[in-house]
Amino acid sequence: MELRHLQHFVAVAEDQHFTRAAERLLVSQSGLSASIRALERELQTPLFVRTTRRVTLTEAGRALLREAERILAGVRAAHEAVAAVQGVLRGTLSLGTEQCIAGVNVAGLLAAFRRRHPDVEIRLRQTGSGALAEEVAAGRLDCAFAYRTQADTDQLRSVALAGEPTTVLCHPTHRLAEAGAPVTLDDLDGEVFVDFHPDWGPRRATDAAFAAAGVRRTVALEVNDVHSLLDLVDENLGIAVVPRHFRHKRPSLTALPVKGADRPAYETVALLPPAQSTSPAARALMALGEIRGA
Repeated sequence: MELRHLQHFVAVAEDQHFTRAAERLLVSQSGLSASIRALERELQTPLFVRTTRRVTLTEAGRALLREAERILAGVRAAHEAVAAVQGVLRGTLSLGTEQCIAGVNVAGLLAAFRRRHPDVEIRLRQTGSGALAEEVAAGRLDCAFAYRTQADTDQLRSVALAGEPTTVLCHPTHRLAEAGAPVTLDDLDGEVFVDFHPDWGPRRATDAAFAAAGVRRTVALEVNDVHSLLDLVDENLGIAVVPRHFRHKRPSLTALPVKGADRPAYETVALLPPAQSTSPAARALMALGEIRGA
């Protein structure tokens, strides 16, 4: 099995199209097809289901994709490690982050990284914490800033950055705001909730807190960005249970602490692969002073 076969396979899997993958790889379509056929012969199983419009992975293909991504990530890390020993940090830093993450100024951190390592290409992806954990574990991202949504595994480790308690945001005319007192989760029973998609870290932590308290809640208004959430609450269409730092983003809203939630309910972490697989670029990013004490 050759590395180029795995590179070709991953490209086709990502693009779901032989022609687009060939164009991206700067190889002929016939050569790409031959490479995939050689890989399928070696593994003695089809890796793709081919149609006239696109190709999709078979079950065997999905299994290979996970391993191929890890292998290729390891090869990239090896090349970058040799360059780092030679005194030059090159290659690519693939970073992921959830929106409005607490504990780290992502833009400022990347600016500081670029000043110190101008030869490293920076790629940034913003999505939910659940997806970020999967992409770091699969080797598609070097590092990610996320909310903790799972325990560490053999393929994923976390470095704690910050923690925050729970806050309820509501319109100033809402009954909770008029009472002006801290609330319990039981006090929120029957309310209309605004929240993020289930893949977001704060949504997962909030769902877990309500489940542990035995309080049912239904998210009626589901959004995929912080400002939309704040807009909906600002129009008195629902309340939101969020990390405490969100209250500073919309001072017009009333922020109420949650009784019994003084401990950090939302933990911000840096997600990394195992130490031996962490790229030099990710290690250099984590070593920057701007990330400490955030």
